[in-house]
Amino acid sequence: MGIEILPATGDRFDDAEVALDSGDGPECQCQWWLLPNGPWKAATVADRTEMFRAELDGDLPPGLIAYVDGEPAGWVRVGPRTAQARLARTQNITGSTTEPLDDDSVWAITCFVIRKAHRGGGLMRRLLDAAVDTARASGARVVEGYPRDPSAAKIRVNDLYLGTVSVFEDAGFTVVDRPKPDRALVSLRLRD
Repeated sequence: MGIEILPATGDRFDDAEVALDSGDGPECQCQWWLLPNGPWKAATVADRTEMFRAELDGDLPPGLIAYVDGEPAGWVRVGPRTAQARLARTQNITGSTTEPLDDDSVWAITCFVIRKAHRGGGLMRRLLDAAVDTARASGARVVEGYPRDPSAAKIRVNDLYLGTVSVFEDAGFTVVDRPKPDRALVSLRLRD
């Protein structure tokens, strides 16, 4: 099985759409962390799709697309935490992070989508590793994640879009806090 992970750029928009075609991905268009509640509720799927397209056409790709044997198979959102406005409004995060909320050198990994046919093969871990490499190459000082812990509570598959604690820990992240038994804030320092 050949796996390739590439930046989500404008020329790969159609592939990103295929990668998001699982769970809540088609409706969300990976815009949840970018919009406060009011604008989120007011935006249609078409609006979110155009916002997503504009992100991919921008200067900084908002994520990565995993390809398995040339087919889009998964997605991860990674970028500066300050660019994901909802994070600074989420109590589980603001009450748990040890990093200043306005620090552009703190990056966040906030969304995974693994298409059903590609689940269970370690693709989330491969996407996480690539996201960390992207953050490092872009000058990030710290990378945070906000994964769920299915060993602490029963969690629907669609609610694992944040990743799992075990995958983050296996990649070297440290649990900073557990605002709830099944939720964690994890961190990986890339430089001082």
